[in-house]
Amino acid sequence: MAERDLERDGRLAAGRSDGRMSFSNGGSSVGWEIKQTGLSVLLHSRQTCLLPSTPVRTNLPPPTKPSDRGSAKERLLKAADELFYEEGVHVVGIDRVIERAGVAKATLYSAFGSKDELVRAYLEGRHERRALRITTELERFLTPRERLLGVFDIVGEIAASTGFRGCAFHNASAESRPGSAVEEVSDRTRAWVRSLFVELARAAGADDPDGLAGQLVLLYDGASMGAQMDRNPAAAASAKAVAEILIDAGGVARTAQSGRPRARSGAAR
Repeated sequence: MAERDLERDGRLAAGRSDGRMSFSNGGSSVGWEIKQTGLSVLLHSRQTCLLPSTPVRTNLPPPTKPSDRGSAKERLLKAADELFYEEGVHVVGIDRVIERAGVAKATLYSAFGSKDELVRAYLEGRHERRALRITTELERFLTPRERLLGVFDIVGEIAASTGFRGCAFHNASAESRPGSAVEEVSDRTRAWVRSLFVELARAAGADDPDGLAGQLVLLYDGASMGAQMDRNPAAAASAKAVAEILIDAGGVARTAQSGRPRARSGAAR
């Protein structure tokens, strides 16, 4: 209702501190109360005489606080993680990243300095999440031998997840130049995978932990690549079957404690 209509039909009471406007018309009093919800603004009419309260929903969106979307650096990393993994670090330009993040180009250079450093941060984040997921998930397996084989169960679960597009490090390394940030981070994450298998093989009592670990890393790589290229998450199960043969040949005994893994308590994505 326009203000002139309110003045014509009654007296407008302005300056209410409770967020409502009210006016009187004849002997009745009508109030309009503005309420903010998470989805829209509701205008409630309240009349003291005859008409019931009727909410009127508008199309106004709620205000968005900058903190609701995270810092500019966090938004850049999130956008880079999505775009680089979905399409590739070499295909996606910085303009795509800053557009999705909703920041200025100067913000990207202030936070990371260059696209290469943004790629480095993207891959480091991928490594941290993958390492956390694998080490956390391995806790559900009961024996060292089961943990060696359990790595391939985890790879299969990752490969079966929505949006899986293979190993981020393999993908980024395909066209990277020697000495690049991609090569540096990929070398570190591969060293971590090898050391994981060495530690598990040693704990399981393998005759040659380093040798067995090298064989299992090849199967680990093949499971991820096969799942991506053949669109077949079961590739990890095939790799696990071969791994079991190698583990037996490597002197890792089957223990009486071997059995089903404990129930999962939740997976880190």
